Amino acid sequence: MTFTTRPEITGTFGVATSTHWIASAVGMGVLERGGNAFDAAAAMGFVLHVVEPHLNGPLGDMPMLIKPAGDTEPTMVCGQGVAPARATIAHFKDQGLELIPGSGLLATVVPGAFDAWMITLRDHGSLPLRDILEPAIHYARTGHPLLPRVANTIAGLADFFAAEWPTSHATWVPGGALPQAGALFRNPQLADTWEQVLSEAETVSGREAQIEAARKAFYSGFIAEAIDGFVADACLMDASGTPHKGILTGQDMANWQASYEAPLQVDYHGWTVWKGGPWTQGPTLLQSLKLLEGLPLDQMDLNGADFVHHVTEAMKLAFADREAYYGDPSFTEIPIGQLLSDGYAADRRALIGGVASTDQRPGRLPGHDAWVEAMLSHAALSHQPGHAIGAGEPTMSHLTEKRGDTVHLDVIDRWGNMVSATPSGGWLQSSPVVPGLGMPLNSRAQMFWLEDGLPTSLAPGRRPRTTLSPSMARGPDGAELAFGTPGGDQQDQWQLIYLLRLVHGGLNLQEGIDAPLFHTGHFQSSFYPREVNPGHLMVEPGFGTDVIEALRAKGHAIEVAEPWTVGRLTAASRAPDGLLHAAATPRLMQAYAVGR
Repeated sequence: MTFTTRPEITGTFGVATSTHWIASAVGMGVLERGGNAFDAAAAMGFVLHVVEPHLNGPLGDMPMLIKPAGDTEPTMVCGQGVAPARATIAHFKDQGLELIPGSGLLATVVPGAFDAWMITLRDHGSLPLRDILEPAIHYARTGHPLLPRVANTIAGLADFFAAEWPTSHATWVPGGALPQAGALFRNPQLADTWEQVLSEAETVSGREAQIEAARKAFYSGFIAEAIDGFVADACLMDASGTPHKGILTGQDMANWQASYEAPLQVDYHGWTVWKGGPWTQGPTLLQSLKLLEGLPLDQMDLNGADFVHHVTEAMKLAFADREAYYGDPSFTEIPIGQLLSDGYAADRRALIGGVASTDQRPGRLPGHDAWVEAMLSHAALSHQPGHAIGAGEPTMSHLTEKRGDTVHLDVIDRWGNMVSATPSGGWLQSSPVVPGLGMPLNSRAQMFWLEDGLPTSLAPGRRPRTTLSPSMARGPDGAELAFGTPGGDQQDQWQLIYLLRLVHGGLNLQEGIDAPLFHTGHFQSSFYPREVNPGHLMVEPGFGTDVIEALRAKGHAIEVAEPWTVGRLTAASRAPDGLLHAAATPRLMQAYAVGR
C-alpha cells in the first residue's frame, strides 16, 4: 500500500472537498439533507467567505464549471465582473498612474461571485435560499475558529487599518483587540447583511422568485446602494502609496449579470480536459498539454528532473502566450483556435531544449505583432516588488500574508451533478470594508494594462483576464474529474502537474495531490506590481537533493520552498458505475475531503 497523508475518500452518496474543513463539512451536510451538488457548492462558497476572509469575500469574483447529470460536457458560469463605466485609461493616467494599484478602491470591478451562485441555484439548485445562506450566517454571527494566517494577516495590517481604513479596523480588530488564532471570531455585520437579503427575498413566494429578489437586493438594492455611497465619498490609501477615490457605482452593478458559456477543451492521451476561455488563464493548461503531447512523458520519472524540466519549459511558453494574447473575447478577437492547434504546438515544442530558457518567448501569429511587442516591453520593464499594502495574490504561505489568495471547492452528488469552483477577491487586506455590510470590495482590475490596443487594455465593461481557473476532465474509462487550486498564476501550473501524474502515473486522487510540486515565476505576474523573475523555479524539498541539483545544472534558478508549502489542490471524481472519489491537500493543514 502506498502511504498518503490522508485517505482517498470513496463512496456512492456524495463527496465535498474544499480548502477549509468547515466548508467541506457544510457541503456534505447539505447533501445529507437532500440538496444536490449545486446547493452544496453554494453553501460551501458562502461559508468560505466567512472562514477564509483573507482569501475570498462576497464582493469578489468566481468562475465555476458545472456539469449537470446527463450533460455530456460542462458549462462555465462566468462570475467575473467587469470594469466600471468610468474605468478608462485616461482616468487612471490623470491620477498619475502607470499601473492599476493592487489594492484600494480604484482596483475594483463589479462583484461577480454572488450572481454566479444565484443563477446556478436558480437554474440547477433544489433547496430554498435560506438553507444555502444559514450556515454562513451561523459562522458569521456565532463565530468560527480563526485561522492562524487570518490572525497574522490582521495583526500585520492593524495599524494601517486604524490609520487609513477605519471600517476595516472596526470589522477585523473589533473593540481594538487583535483577534487570536484559534479563538472564535465573529462578523455580525456580514450576518446582518445576509439576513436582510433573506428578509427581502422572502417577501415573495417560490424558490426561484426569492433568488431573483436576492439578486435585486444585491445588484440594485441596499447592497448596491451602500457600495455606491461609500465609493462616491471615500478617498482612501491604496497600493500606489497615494489615496484615491473609486469609480464603481450602483449603476455599474445594476447593468451586469453573471452568464453561462461553453468552456474550451482539448484531448490528451485519451483524456478530455475542459477549461475556461481566454478571459481566464485556463487555456495555458490546454496549451501546455498540446506542447507536452509530443514528448515522452511516459518514459520519465514523474518526480525526476527531466519531467520537471520539460513541464516547466512548456509552461513558460504557454504563459508567454497568455501575456501576449489572452483577454476578454467579448471585446477582442482572441486567436485561441490557432494557439490550441496541433501545428502551432509542434512549432512551439521545438523550442524546448535541454537547458532552461531565461527569455520571454511568445509565439508570433500573423497580424498580432503589436501584442507581442507590448508583452516583451512589459516583461523588460520588470516592475519590481515593493511594499504595497494588500496588493497582489501570492502562491502560498511562503510569501507575505499581507497579500490575497483564493479558495477552491469540488462537489459531486449521488445523481452525478458536478461542480468545480474557484472563488476569490474581496480579500480583507485588499480593500476597505463597505460600511454596514461587513465585506470588502475586490481588486481584480489590477490585471488590466493602462495602454490602448491590447486584449488586456482597461476599458469599461471589459472583464479582466483573471487567474481563476477551475478544471474538469474525463478519462479514457469515462470517469469524470473535477479539480482545482488557489494560487494566482500558479493555479494552472499545479493543476497541470497534478493531471499529468494521474494520466501518466496512474496515481489516485490523493497520491497525486501528495506528490511534490513545483512552479515557475519566470513570466509576468498578473498582480501588482507585475514582477518578472526570469528562469525562476520553485520546488518542494520532497523532490530530493539529487533532483534539485540536476535542475540547477539545467540552468533553472532554483528556490527551494519550505516542506509541504506548494499547492492547495482538491479533487473529486465519479466513475461510470457511480463510485465517487475525493481528496484534498495536506498543505497548510486546512483543506479536507468528506463523503460517503
